[in-house]
Amino acid sequence: MTESKPRPVVLVVEDEVGIAESLTYMMEREFLAAVGVTTLAVARERLAQGGVDLMVLDLNLPDGNGIDLLRELRAAGRSLPVIVLTSRDAEVDRVVGLELGADDYVTKPFSAREVVARVKAVLRRAHAEAVPSATAAAGLSVDLERRSAHWGATELVLTKIELDLLAALLKRPGQVLSRQQLLDRVWGDEVVIEDRTVDVHVKSLRRKIREAGGDPECVETVRGVGYRIRE
Repeated sequence: MTESKPRPVVLVVEDEVGIAESLTYMMEREFLAAVGVTTLAVARERLAQGGVDLMVLDLNLPDGNGIDLLRELRAAGRSLPVIVLTSRDAEVDRVVGLELGADDYVTKPFSAREVVARVKAVLRRAHAEAVPSATAAAGLSVDLERRSAHWGATELVLTKIELDLLAALLKRPGQVLSRQQLLDRVWGDEVVIEDRTVDVHVKSLRRKIREAGGDPECVETVRGVGYRIRE
């Protein structure tokens, strides 16, 4: 008898009971195992137990800001996919979240179906088998099989999205890729994500290249079009 594939576990960190129940109910309907918690303290305990495949993280929680938990995860080198939930006017939190390595964000009010669609899209990207491929240009290199990136001999510590974004650009050095093309290739074409998301991740990628001693302007902006890797 063939064993059934285990359901991905999604940790929902949300203190508004109605929202949490709506999200967990919809996820269970979509064959996801949803676990709901209401505070950062309990979220940390659940994450320490392991077995979480993705976290949906509200930033405004009774015992602190979800940004702090995201920062802790990334500082510890954990690449757990994270989707942040923010209020419509919290642009600063959204930008900071993306710079810290959030995979996506959703602004309130939202539909549970939209969140679940984004969760499934991020999980597909996270669990997809990496195609053995190495590519390099302008002093940068990416090895998709090993999921590593370098500036010369210095390894770049990138989030999954940043690495995939860099790989997409490196595959076509000198060729301009529009923001929409990058959204389709890195995030997938089934989820609607704002162009601004690409800009935030490029900014973070440039910062990490600069911190590694490289030239951040090797990732060039083509005004009104998109981005390219300088040949």
